[in-house]
Amino acid sequence: MNNVYIVLTDTGSLFTRLIKRFTKHPYNHVSIAFDESLESLFSFGRKHPYNPFWGGFVRESISGGTFKRFKNTTCMVLRIGVEDKEYESLTQNIAFFEAHKNEYTYNLTGLVATYFDKYVPRKHAYFCSEFVAGVLYESDITLWDTPPHKVKPYDFGEDDRFQVLFEGRLTDYTQFYESYRTV
Repeated sequence: MNNVYIVLTDTGSLFTRLIKRFTKHPYNHVSIAFDESLESLFSFGRKHPYNPFWGGFVRESISGGTFKRFKNTTCMVLRIGVEDKEYESLTQNIAFFEAHKNEYTYNLTGLVATYFDKYVPRKHAYFCSEFVAGVLYESDITLWDTPPHKVKPYDFGEDDRFQVLFEGRLTDYTQFYESYRTV
């Protein structure tokens, strides 16, 4: 059995505030990690902290990039156990995205469409929750009876199969993790 970590965030950026106005939920971005320290954190989002329109597959850093720019980012860190075979498949799926990251773009059209209950398929384009739900699904980790493009970030936070490890400011997570790890 291995653990996978899901990180829900709210940077407080203009784009996030706009999404929050529609969703009425506190967290509107989701990432996936393979380690509790969140060193291996992946999603679809901004490729540059100052340009919300240049997006795609990103390896995120909780102390750099977009999260460094938005120092008051709040988060919820979740954990779920998965079987070894599922974990191996998941790491391979993410490795494929990482090896081909320049072929992928952010699916802004799909993101907008999903909030109107529409689906606009785009090749090599994902929004954050579509990506995370999709790589889980492709790794035989089926959490919901809905296609990945209909999964919202808050679906992860509202699912009892996930254990909440931390909720608070993202900048405080490292200190929490260090103290938690030594207990």
